[in-house]
Amino acid sequence: MILAVLQARMSSTRLPGKVLMPIVRAPMIIRQIERVARSRRIDKLVVATSTDPLDDAIEAAVRRDGIAVHRGPLDNVLERFVGALDAHPAEHVVRLTADCPLADPAVIDATIDLHLSSRADYTSNSPEGAAYPKGLDVEVITAAGLRRAAALANSPEAREHVTWDVWNNPDRWNLAWLPDAPGEGAVRWTVDRPDDYAFVAAVYDALYPANRAFTSDDVRAFVRSREDLLNYGGDRRA
Repeated sequence: MILAVLQARMSSTRLPGKVLMPIVRAPMIIRQIERVARSRRIDKLVVATSTDPLDDAIEAAVRRDGIAVHRGPLDNVLERFVGALDAHPAEHVVRLTADCPLADPAVIDATIDLHLSSRADYTSNSPEGAAYPKGLDVEVITAAGLRRAAALANSPEAREHVTWDVWNNPDRWNLAWLPDAPGEGAVRWTVDRPDDYAFVAAVYDALYPANRAFTSDDVRAFVRSREDLLNYGGDRRA
């Protein structure tokens, strides 16, 4: 069983409420879930949000689409993930964040495939100096590894950033990294600021009506055709 856990909250400091901002007449988180649902490897997806009353809106939005929700502490995302795993037992957990509406199911599946074949504790497509666009990040960790990370968490950073121990103590873990990245580590396809949202909305407005399953290559072609968007989706440095 492979469980995808999509972390989401309304209280983003730079762009509050971004996960429910509209993308082609639906909340952004719903558009991301549509893309993640095309993964052939994920067995179940659950949205992990907080018990903060602001996040009632997230729960309402995703439950309308039949998506499972787990709620936990606002400032302890790791505990939220473990709670989601407790409620939906699985052997492996895929960590996703709800500010990535251009998530690529093919990249998700490739990362999961590598994780399973390598028998790693933790697998990702985004090592230091990652070369996938920001917003295509995928992390896969064994259920035992997630529980181990929770047991080792002894700082606010470790509780907020789910895989903190993996990144800061790699010698403790059996790691695997997805090869053959496209060399786009400076490209931003995540939504963290108003200009990021404007870029993603433009992509969806152009591509989604004709093909709801548009690919990352479709996004790249669209950006190349629009010089006014190169600063958003092409050559902009983070």
